[in-house]
Amino acid sequence: MYQILKKEVLNPTVTLMEIDAPMVARKAEPGQFIILRADEEGERIPLTIADYNREKGTVTIIYQIVGATTEALNHLEEGDSLHDFVGPLGRATETEGKKKVAVVGGGVGCAIAYPVVKKFHEQGAEVHAIVGFRNKDLVILEDEFRANSSKLFLMSDDGSCGEKGLVTDALKRLIDSGEKYDEVITIGPLIMMKFVSKLTKEYGIKTVASMNPVMVDGTGMCGGCRLSVGGKTKFACVDGPEFDAHEVDFDEAMERSTMYRPFERKAHEETCNLFRKEVR
Repeated sequence: MYQILKKEVLNPTVTLMEIDAPMVARKAEPGQFIILRADEEGERIPLTIADYNREKGTVTIIYQIVGATTEALNHLEEGDSLHDFVGPLGRATETEGKKKVAVVGGGVGCAIAYPVVKKFHEQGAEVHAIVGFRNKDLVILEDEFRANSSKLFLMSDDGSCGEKGLVTDALKRLIDSGEKYDEVITIGPLIMMKFVSKLTKEYGIKTVASMNPVMVDGTGMCGGCRLSVGGKTKFACVDGPEFDAHEVDFDEAMERSTMYRPFERKAHEETCNLFRKEVR
């Protein structure tokens, strides 16, 4: 059993948990993920490793409450335990040999971007972090990004925090001002990553996108996480989750990502109703 050592609400829909998982922490690297089950009868869901501490033997996850499992997970408290916590899975972010990078995160995807920023920073690279949110109430990890970035650019749709605008506005301004990047890493909503990729392709800048499609087993057997990359079928769980952004078929990925939303909403509603009945 994997005990929850810390639980912190980051915003109304996003929660951080620190899990006692020494075997996972020993091998974890930025870019990788775990698959967990909240209880014995729960479904398996993938969550990116947001941070880890090898000495303490802990792994940090950050999740958004969108479906039945994340709703159930959010009802657990410090001291409770998860039934399964498997990982690390997937390929780690390639950070070696890069001197200057831009990491572009959006929304809850910033939880995935943070360990990447931190790793580059620890290796001595110059890191420009560009993070975007809809408004100030949804901002997460601002202090952590600031502490591990050479420069931080905070963007918001409504201008309630940082600068009003899109992450692509900030990235374009930096490139046009003469900044030269070995690589751009983008992590967040598919539509955001699509337009970051489109922008960097115009400038010929190598770009990596972290993909997060529907996933079941995490070993490449179910095929649920398949993507088209460079005209070939790839599986995010074993071939990724990071891919050459200029070769990813984002339109196909966006279409596939909507397939299960009606089921997800229905399951979420049923789970919420179940917890309400238990409270009564």
